[in-house]
Amino acid sequence: MSQKILMTAEDIRRTLARIAHEIIEQNKASQDLILVGIRTRGAPLARRLATLIENFEGLKLTVGALDISRYRDDIPSPDRQSIVRHTDIPSSTDGKSIVLVDDVLYTGRSIRAAMDALIDRGRPKSIQLAVLIDRGHREMPIRADYVGKNIPSSRKEAIQVHLVETDGIDEVAIISVANNNPLSRQLRPVSHLRRSYYGSSQ
Repeated sequence: MSQKILMTAEDIRRTLARIAHEIIEQNKASQDLILVGIRTRGAPLARRLATLIENFEGLKLTVGALDISRYRDDIPSPDRQSIVRHTDIPSSTDGKSIVLVDDVLYTGRSIRAAMDALIDRGRPKSIQLAVLIDRGHREMPIRADYVGKNIPSSRKEAIQVHLVETDGIDEVAIISVANNNPLSRQLRPVSHLRRSYYGSSQ
């Protein structure tokens, strides 16, 4: 198993600043804009983007966090009902422009789940998607509006996103896992190997 650092803390800072400017340009500093981060690592990224937008434009946006556990398509329906929900969106989404924020866009399944979760809460005017990393391998017709970095990868590789808020460090790494490595049976090609749900890895 080998690991290569793809983004440092400074790389992540500059990338988020660029995405914040792109969101401002696309939405014209709208008061109707809400940033919603997909738990786990999408939530702190959404808060960082909101802080940057406030610094750049003086506009304080509503920020929420979305738990998509009940909407995952890899859990039988009866089991989904027992999952504790940790969604916190402090205002109505009706008629609002939503920017979903996640760390890694992979198959697109978690984004589909996130959109289902949002629609269950109301009727947004629009839903946009911002991701730190797009690693390809889509299984659904989903495309991000704002991409920090495109990282072509093999399905045998794992993209790890570490953030200070959750991991104590800011970095993005890619890990190659050999098929004959015993650890390969334990590692899934997700954005962070300790995650217990799809999150942005899908």
